Amino acid sequence: MKPSSKLLAWPALGRGLLVLGALTSWSGPAAFAQNIDEGKSAQQLFANSCATCHSNPRVLAKGRFRPTLFAFLHDHYTTGAGEAWTLASYLASVDAPPARSRSAKQAKQKAGKRPPAPSAQPN
Repeated sequence: MKPSSKLLAWPALGRGLLVLGALTSWSGPAAFAQNIDEGKSAQQLFANSCATCHSNPRVLAKGRFRPTLFAFLHDHYTTGAGEAWTLASYLASVDAPPARSRSAKQAKQKAGKRPPAPSAQPN
């Protein structure tokens, strides 16, 4: 009996297990995914992910609420929920106040300057 005829004499299950074993032995060890942002500070996350397009973190949040920032960052830019929340918290903490117009600044300055009080000198 030839060796190939012995192989054909095995039941179908035996041949299937042989093929499966050969395929798994060729695949090598399993690769595990790594979170490249794990353990980074909020400033590092901003520098690595956002700074190329947004040079100033103070204006990036634009008055948005932290949960809104979290949802957006988690869906689009960060590798996990922890990193998204850390970055959202950082952006919300450095968020710039709304810009005031020049006339509002001038009005505040005028309100701060009071005319000198009249002196009570008898004539």
